[in-house]
Amino acid sequence: MMEKVYDPKKVEDKIYQFWLKTGFFNPDKLPGKRKKKFVIALPPPNVTGSLHMGHALNATIQDILIRQKRMQNFKTLWIPGTDHAGIATQVKVEKELQKEGKTRIELGREKFLERVWDWVKKYGGIILEQFKKLGCSLDWSRNRFTMDKEYCEAVNYAFSYYYQKGLIYKGKRLINWCKRCKSSLSDLEVEYKKEKGNLWYIKYPLKNQNQKTKTQNYIVVATTRPETMLGDTAIAVNPKDERYKEFIGKVAILPLVNREIPIIADQRVEKEFGTGAVKVTPAHDFVDYEISLRHKLSILQVISEEGKMINVPGEFEGLNVFEARKKVVEQLEKEGFLEKVESYEVSLPICYRCGEILEVLPSEQWFLKMKDLAEAAMEVVKSGKVTFVPKRFEKIYFDWLKSARDWCISRQIWWGHKIPIEGEEAVLDTWFSSALWPFATLGWPKKTRDLKKFYPTDVLVTGRDIINLWVARMIFSSIIFLKKIPFKYVFINPTVLTKEGKRMSKSLGTGIDPMDLIEKYGADATRFGLIWQVKAGQDLKFDESVIQMGKKFCNKIWNATRYVLMQTSSAKCQMPKKMKLSKKLTKAQKEILKSLDKTIKAVNKHLTNFEFGKTAETLYHFFWHQFCDKYIEESKKEIKNENLFAKKILLYVLLKSLILLHPFIPFITEELYQKLPIKNKKTSIMIEEWPS
Repeated sequence: MMEKVYDPKKVEDKIYQFWLKTGFFNPDKLPGKRKKKFVIALPPPNVTGSLHMGHALNATIQDILIRQKRMQNFKTLWIPGTDHAGIATQVKVEKELQKEGKTRIELGREKFLERVWDWVKKYGGIILEQFKKLGCSLDWSRNRFTMDKEYCEAVNYAFSYYYQKGLIYKGKRLINWCKRCKSSLSDLEVEYKKEKGNLWYIKYPLKNQNQKTKTQNYIVVATTRPETMLGDTAIAVNPKDERYKEFIGKVAILPLVNREIPIIADQRVEKEFGTGAVKVTPAHDFVDYEISLRHKLSILQVISEEGKMINVPGEFEGLNVFEARKKVVEQLEKEGFLEKVESYEVSLPICYRCGEILEVLPSEQWFLKMKDLAEAAMEVVKSGKVTFVPKRFEKIYFDWLKSARDWCISRQIWWGHKIPIEGEEAVLDTWFSSALWPFATLGWPKKTRDLKKFYPTDVLVTGRDIINLWVARMIFSSIIFLKKIPFKYVFINPTVLTKEGKRMSKSLGTGIDPMDLIEKYGADATRFGLIWQVKAGQDLKFDESVIQMGKKFCNKIWNATRYVLMQTSSAKCQMPKKMKLSKKLTKAQKEILKSLDKTIKAVNKHLTNFEFGKTAETLYHFFWHQFCDKYIEESKKEIKNENLFAKKILLYVLLKSLILLHPFIPFITEELYQKLPIKNKKTSIMIEEWPS
């Protein structure tokens, strides 16, 4: 006898263990002949992480796709795994050492890496266990970690291949530098923080200017970073700016340093910024660096990797950038070079892992040439071989690839894949290794059975924030190494925001832990409530009341099944694959079968189009309103008359409903499926035939 109220705590863990015993998460253990395959590689969460709302939504979407395809007789594989998260993990372990009054330098590289491995073994698997709580049907026998021996071999092979092809080189170029992490970062790893700042207007005197003429004897430039002027090697104006035509070709004197610098014309100068004349500091600004290459300017580094002033007049030497800024401004004002100061909002570049303000400076690093790789990655999307859903996200992809600079792939940290060159102490950018994820997880570069059988994958489900960091890099990596696309579709899942539309953040107190929701409402209710909120708009403003609705819906399914079982438990019914409309059927019976058929068609259409919220709504309204409110009530008279066919239809519609709902709410549908009094029942609802 079923309990009156559904209690997910009594069901979910038990059902997940049952699923693991069936082995059906593993494509090799699925029953029957399955000629077609369907594969998804889970975006590997960082070993430092725990499940957040973005993960929960992302994983639920993937599980829906996998469970549907498994029931459609596909050989389904969902590959799990975690990323070693170079900088993030190193920062975590360094903070632990800090509590003990130690540093990684004191410990030494070997001992420090031992501590990192201990930390990974202790905490690295937490998030994978949380995926199980959510009901994710991942093939745990194929779990991967980006620092596994086989994966490391794949990374080394990729580096060597690029290097031999002349695509990887070492050189001194401008990079983003984090003085806290003591490491370089790629452009895509830089975050920006808006802050109130100033715009300083500085007079640069002109050389040999006759004081008696009416011609202006100085040029004014505006800057948000006056301290970097000590490294200026030119002043630039736009060639189309009429205000400065007479200045082009002249020489200015750099205040405080008394160095001669040319005034040049370059298209990159924005006429609208400040005065339209800008200082050119090639060693500490990417645009200035490009200008310097075109005009063959000297490159003078004035900020060190420690964030201190170098190669500057003695009074500024050794100061940090903020101390130097204050002193430079004071000196400019004292000597009459400061024209005015305006309030100005600045975008500070921030290290995406530790939050430190970054510096741009020249450094000897390893780079991957991007031109040919970017073109290859753009071509497969332009030709439709890879499709973005929604399509508008192609713009982010193309915009970056069109202007992508060579990728700085070396990092000056200890945790990660060491660059496979003798004598090198640096490690590779974490994104270099994760770019190999969809095929390295299947055994590449070895020609494994899995690689042959399951590659390429079919769908990638990910967030818009890593379209360029990860998606683009996986696409060009797959093209160069396997001459294949890595996946056919890229579904960009919504970003989960607070109900007020703010970013979810644990540190800001706006984060919601999905594990708390699972504890409170159950995994099925959490999944259903999340998916319900996936609409046409990209951002999902999370509303907990919808999770409550999901819980009520689960209770409705439980109670409806309980009622049907009470009416049909006398004998097992042989379920036909299809119910044919006939004259023998009552009006109510015909209507519910037609409504079911309409629902099946709508569900299949919506899922094909990645319309998950619409699918959830369709199933909800059919089950609650058409089946429960309408048909069950109307069938009660027939049941009283011991109409066996009426019982059969009740069971038939319930069975089909549970199958359709299974990808969304897998735990309760499995529990109820096991209670149905039908013949030839499958081992699990997971392998039931999907309705068509």
